Amino acid sequence: MGTNAVQQQDPFQIYLASGSPRRQELLDQIGVRYQLIKQDVPEEVQPGETPEMFVTRLALEKARAGMQSLKAQNDKPVLGADTAVVVDDQILGKPIDREDGLNMLSLLSGRCHKVYSAVALISPSGQEQCRVNCSQVCFRELSMQDREDYWATGECADKAGAYGIQGQAAVFITKLEGSYSGVMGLPLFETAELLHTVAV
Repeated sequence: MGTNAVQQQDPFQIYLASGSPRRQELLDQIGVRYQLIKQDVPEEVQPGETPEMFVTRLALEKARAGMQSLKAQNDKPVLGADTAVVVDDQILGKPIDREDGLNMLSLLSGRCHKVYSAVALISPSGQEQCRVNCSQVCFRELSMQDREDYWATGECADKAGAYGIQGQAAVFITKLEGSYSGVMGLPLFETAELLHTVAV
């Protein structure tokens, strides 16, 4: 008697070196099965590093840290990713407190900024690949009340640039040029390209 095809499938296709619920949601969206693995990588910008260099380095470092944590069990590709919000050539990370978050939202108010999102994949053989997506996001003018109300939602505390495009900040956005999923944290076109190279 044959075994059901679903039962024959591997329980997962890749390891995901990220704790981001948004990245997990995006992989779920395109039907990629994954297993989360621990990674701990400092996210400080290095001297002379451009935004593209910054997100590329961190995506690769996260994937490498994930691969290292597997030791001899690295029979699947490891995916790492990083996203940075950039305004006036300044890379905005996650806000450290309420004041920092409100200041970031003030910087974004009434203007356009760039979002760089990198995805890196390391194959079981150790081959490394990385893709970077750059999008432009434009905000309407935000009043102090807008900023305070948004901070109070709790949405922005753990997000680069102090906002999430998939949440209530969507009402601030007047224009998006590029990848919605990239701004959310994982550019799906580039991710699918990388996964295709290892036949996931």
